[in-house]
Amino acid sequence: MKTIYYPDDDILYMRFNDKPIVREVSHNWYINMAYAADGDLVEMTILDAKKEGIYPAMTEDKQAA
Repeated sequence: MKTIYYPDDDILYMRFNDKPIVREVSHNWYINMAYAADGDLVEMTILDAKKEGIYPAMTEDKQAA
């Protein structure tokens, strides 16, 4: 996976694999997703990522029992 954040434009770009893109869908005005022919998610672009609270991502570290 490749993730790039462009702070000047507040855009978060994530590339999940190298499959060719055959379909792009805008899920709302700031989230765009691109899919391969087999339905796999190839990439996601999030506009206003920091403004919308998506970047930086909050993660929770869990320890094994």
